[in-house]
Amino acid sequence: MVHSAFAHNPLPATIEKVKPSVVGIGLFDPLAAPKATLMATGFAIGNGTLIATNAHAIPRLNEERNQSIAVMIPGGRTSQVYKATLMARDDEHDLAIVKVTGKRLPALTFSNQTVVEGQAIAFTGFPIGSVLGLYPTTHRGIIATKTPVMLPVPAVGKLTAKQLKRLREPYEVYQLDATAYPGNSGSPVYDQTTGEVIAIINKVLLTGSKESALTNPSAISYAIPVKHLQQLLNGL
Repeated sequence: MVHSAFAHNPLPATIEKVKPSVVGIGLFDPLAAPKATLMATGFAIGNGTLIATNAHAIPRLNEERNQSIAVMIPGGRTSQVYKATLMARDDEHDLAIVKVTGKRLPALTFSNQTVVEGQAIAFTGFPIGSVLGLYPTTHRGIIATKTPVMLPVPAVGKLTAKQLKRLREPYEVYQLDATAYPGNSGSPVYDQTTGEVIAIINKVLLTGSKESALTNPSAISYAIPVKHLQQLLNGL
């Protein structure tokens, strides 16, 4: 019997549908202890062997140590780790797609609906890492506004024509009225009712040090519209 509090709330069912597609992204180092280190969140797309995440979450690999990108399948304290290969990267929109070896996951669907301010959203990921094990955690909120992305400004003398164009015509991102943490980078932002992905978490507004993001979060987060991920996927 459905609890009366959830009878008209679609989110619990949506979370159960989304969670199997959410993974950890990190570094696998066969010479380290532990061998796998969680750095961000990702989620299955396409045929289920492709994982979307942020470009800034892709670790730099030391070939001498035989390091590789790690995809971590949640399982509490007994999570599974698979090696992955970078397939596509879009630094402008902070997006990346990796291909996992030996595992196929249920892929999330992209939304093609117009995103509106006030729309109820949720996102699932690993906000505080894997200290206590790998447990997907969900936060909810709304689309607060659509705003131009804040791009880092390179030294003036080093600006290319393409960089100048980006600064003059920044692309739009979604500002969320929801609390995300550094480990949420790469988390899918989805509609609470359908579970369709509308964006990818990429930034958390810090009001102090990076450490204070855990103890005193700003409750302002930013996400990249999913259309840019669709374009990256189409290029494969």
